[in-house]
Order: sequence, then C-alpha cells, then structure tokens
Amino acid sequence: MGIVFKQSAKNVLSTFLGFGIGAFNTLFLYVNFMSDAYYGLVGFLLSTAMILMPFLSFGVQNTIIKFYSSFQGEARDKFLLWMLFLPLFIIVPATLLSVVFQKQIVVFISSKNESFGDYFWYIFIIAVSIAYFEVFFAWSKVHLKSSFGNLMKEVFHRLATMCLLVLLGTELITIAFFLKALVGVYVLRMLIMKGYAYYLHMPKIVWSTSPRGKDYWLPSRFGAILKYTSLIIIAGSVATLLLDLDKFMIGKYKLVENIAYYNVAIYIATVIAIPVRAMHQITYPMVAQLLNEKNYSEIAILYKKSSISLLVISSFLFLLIVTNLQSLYQLIDPTYATGIYVVILIGFARVLDNILGINNAILYNSDYYRLVLFLGVILVLVAIGLNMYFIPRYGIKGAAIATFMASVLYSVSKIAIVYWKFKMSPISVKTAGMLGIAFCFLLLFYFFEFGFHPIINMLLKSTAITILFIPTIYSLNISEDINVAIKSILKRT
Repeated sequence: MGIVFKQSAKNVLSTFLGFGIGAFNTLFLYVNFMSDAYYGLVGFLLSTAMILMPFLSFGVQNTIIKFYSSFQGEARDKFLLWMLFLPLFIIVPATLLSVVFQKQIVVFISSKNESFGDYFWYIFIIAVSIAYFEVFFAWSKVHLKSSFGNLMKEVFHRLATMCLLVLLGTELITIAFFLKALVGVYVLRMLIMKGYAYYLHMPKIVWSTSPRGKDYWLPSRFGAILKYTSLIIIAGSVATLLLDLDKFMIGKYKLVENIAYYNVAIYIATVIAIPVRAMHQITYPMVAQLLNEKNYSEIAILYKKSSISLLVISSFLFLLIVTNLQSLYQLIDPTYATGIYVVILIGFARVLDNILGINNAILYNSDYYRLVLFLGVILVLVAIGLNMYFIPRYGIKGAAIATFMASVLYSVSKIAIVYWKFKMSPISVKTAGMLGIAFCFLLLFYFFEFGFHPIINMLLKSTAITILFIPTIYSLNISEDINVAIKSILKRT
C-alpha cells in the first residue's frame, strides 16, 4: 500500500490542479462570462456525452486493464491492436443510426429546451473523443505510466476551457466559436493521448499460426475478451449514469438554467472524489495483476488500507467544503445558493464512495463483475425512477436526493458483493471512529462564523480545522499510510 500511496500522490497533485482550475472556471468564469442558459447548455452537452461514452468505447478501457497482464510477448501486441478496433463496432453503427434518426433523438433529449437539437453532433463528437481518450489512457496505465494521462484527463481540457472563457469574457470570441472550440479541445486531448500511448508502445500487426487457423487474426481467448468487454459496457454505463443522469434529466424536466445552478453545486462536491479517482489510476492494473496471480491476501490488505486512507482524506475535504459553504456562496452569484443542500448531500455520498477503497478494481477485474452489472442495471432504473419523481417536485434538490439515494445503495451493494464472494470488507472499527471524528468536527465548525469577509472567514476556518484535524488523526493512528506520510513530511521540514 505504501507504493500505491506514493504513486497515487503524484496523481493527486495533478488531479487537485485540474480541479482547482475547474473550480475557477465553474465558480467564477462561467458564472460571470456566460449566461445561465448557455452555461446550462454546456453542462448538458458534456453530461450527455459522458453518458454515451461507455457505450462508444465498448468497455475497451476496462478490458485492456483486466487482460493485458495475462498476455506475453507478441500476444500482447495482437491483443492491444484489437482493442483499438473494437470501439468502431459500436461507433460506426451509432453514427449511421444518428444520421437516420436524428430528429427523433433530438425530440427525446430536448423536450423542455429546443436549443439542444442544434448541438446534437457536438455531443457525439465529444463522446467519441472521450471514449478513445480513455482507451489510450488505459494503454498507458498497463505500462504503469499514469501520470501524463492523469494530467491530460484532469488538467488539459480545464486549462484550455479557462483560456476560451477568458477570450469569451473579453469578447475576442463569440459564444458560437466557444462551443465549437470546446469540441476541438476534447478532440485534441484524445490525439495527444494517442501520441503518448504510441510513444510508450507502438501497436504492431502480429500474425500467428497459419492463415487457416482461427488464431491467425484473433488474440487467444478472444471469446472471453469479447464477452467481458460487451458486459463491462453496462458497468461503465452504470457508473457514468449515476454521475451524470441527474443533469441530463434536469434538462428534460426543467429549464436549462437549472443545470447551471446544479453544475456549480455538483462540482464543489466532486472535489471530495479526487482521492479515490487518483488512487484508481494505479490500483486498477495492480489489482488486476494480483487477481490473475490469485494473491487474495495482498488484495485484502490493500482493500482495508486504501479504504481508511481515502476516508480520512475525503472526510477532511468534506469538512473544509461544507463548513465554508455559506462564505463560498457569498462570493458567487446569490442565485446559485440554492445548491447548498445539493453540495451537502452529494458530498456525503462521495465520502461514502471513498470508503469502498479498491472495491471497484476488485469487482471489475474479477469473475464476479456480472453481479455488479445486474445490480447496476437495477439501480440505474431505480435512479431514473427517483429522478422522475423528485425533480419535477423539488427541482435540483430533488435531483440531489435521487442521486444520493442511488449512490448509497450502489456503494453498499458493492461492499456486500465483495464480502460475499471474497470474504473481504473495507470496514473496521477505525471506519466508525473516523466517521465519528468527522461528525464532531462538522458540529463544531458548521454553525460557527467569524463574521469577517468571506475569504478571510474561509481561511480562518480552514486553518482551524487543519490545525485540529491532522494531529487528531495522527495521534489516534487512524491510517498507517497517512501517518507515514506525515512523518516523512515532518522529517523534511
């Protein structure tokens, strides 16, 4: 776990940098340089593209990670080459269907906002670009080179968007040009990631046996590979739908401006997901290899350690965000303050996600991923029903309630499956202790305000929480890896 912690730290830095730039874009540039309607439109385009992405990628990014370590030599080259072509089996038919049924699709997605139909192909191009970006990112992950890919995934498009927003704010470009350029940013990001993946390992055409043999064209175990990648589409879709379904459905039931208000709140809460996202970049290929080696004892240790470390970090972020919400929204347009309760609900759901640790890596790389797929489909249907009920009645607060309920059910279910099949659990006495500590800090600081300027209030409150929180965690030895990291920092100072 120490190795994972050190490697994850590099990804955490780039992820935090990306989220910092994204926060500046989301909370200030979009709010001040773009109307609520167009801001909501951008949120809808990106969310819809993210929902399409798992289908268009054909689950290849997960397939590469699961099967790569089981191949050797030329067999790896044949496997990787096929991974480049598999998404086209979905993308090409999807393109043809979109051309034929474009009007019907537009009517379905834009019942409340007719302007969505004008940007139909923007959604599709962004979705394809993200899909192939993830394929090339997985290509680099299996070579244990995730830092550059994580930088591209978290920083590049946000930095480019920031530049475009500044140009828009200074009226050097129009909103129409901005939207076209935004599509170009995702295409360019995909092409750069492709170049880096090929730099690490150039794809090669490899033949084997005789031209009459079935293995001449196909990699070994191709049936198992195709079965996995077909089913894993559902898993990827479930995860994405639970993240972006709410914004899509707000666009169906409410005016587009509501997506802008919801998007700000969701972005604030999503910062809490940074630790688990960063750790997954390195743990997915590692867990896949450990499963292939049947090294379950090492996985069990990694499971518990990753869970408690992520819980400590995410709880700290949750406290910093939630206790400063009142001051933060004073700095933003007051119209957006309706999202305060959205931040709290979704933020707590993200803390619970962190408790899972490497749970997703275990499930998606094991033979029990089918259970997750079945469960995920049920929960997506539940989430759709919850959104259909709550959004028309409570607006963006209803979307947050629906997402919170679906996310918690999904997290609890995945913990139960791993315990059932592997007899492993991430939860311990320390988990309960950490949640208790976080709750005490929340009660202590949420209702307390210094009464100064919002920025000064946030600085003072954040400093007070940090000064009290870190020594408390260290003295109670909640996480061994975090204590080691703290000792290492103290030795350098």
